[in-house]
Amino acid sequence: MCELLGMSANVPTDIVFSFTGLVERGGVTGPHSDGWGITFYDGKGCRSFRDHLPSCQSEVAKLVKNYPIKSKAVISHIRQANRGGVSLENTHPFGRELWGSNWTYAHNGQLSDYEQAITTERFIPIGQTDSELAFCWLLEKMAQQFPTQPTDSRLLFDFLLQQCDFLRTFGVFNMLLSNGEFVFAYCTNNLTWITRRAPFGKAKLIDTDVVIDFQQETTPFDVVTVIATKPLTNDEAWQKMTTGAMVMFCEGELEFSHQGELMVD
Repeated sequence: MCELLGMSANVPTDIVFSFTGLVERGGVTGPHSDGWGITFYDGKGCRSFRDHLPSCQSEVAKLVKNYPIKSKAVISHIRQANRGGVSLENTHPFGRELWGSNWTYAHNGQLSDYEQAITTERFIPIGQTDSELAFCWLLEKMAQQFPTQPTDSRLLFDFLLQQCDFLRTFGVFNMLLSNGEFVFAYCTNNLTWITRRAPFGKAKLIDTDVVIDFQQETTPFDVVTVIATKPLTNDEAWQKMTTGAMVMFCEGELEFSHQGELMVD
């Protein structure tokens, strides 16, 4: 399996603290050593960094850690390959254009027996992963349903929920998806999130000895939501999503949510 990291914020914010914890899971505290990637949105544009090397060894990852790019929406991923070789084209997050926007997607899980049901014509995968195929299929369904981006984002949320429920019938489908304005998260079995707002406090990473005082890094008006496969800190109250649950954040705030099924640990 892989691990996901996403962020939605109401002001341009760097994700260095959370990314530092995620990088450790790419070969040090976790087995996800088959590549990594991250996309930062800047208006309608975005910056993407990917590497097929383990994040804990990647010079590109070191650059991202040392260069605090500020963004209002971020999608990141560390990979443990199960379908498709270890290569740059199979490294998440994946990106495509739809409705004049850059859409970015990352997936944790594995799908099986989907070849006849998940097919595409307009959006064609570049690599060999089930993850990228599912992304292309999602975009194709969105384009077929809505010739232009719907002005009512609830319509898009409800439609994506239906498609993600369908994809989940083929296996484990934990997903992050963004167009720079919205950040969607869908859960099969492992996804958590936390919204930080004033009064801000301190937090310590689980995977490495790094502590941050958010009060020194923020203003009283900042709202920042971080989404991760597993909590990155052990002294904050992360929200664990249930099977079939989906959320949509905009500028750090939870806009829409669908409660899934209860899971038994």
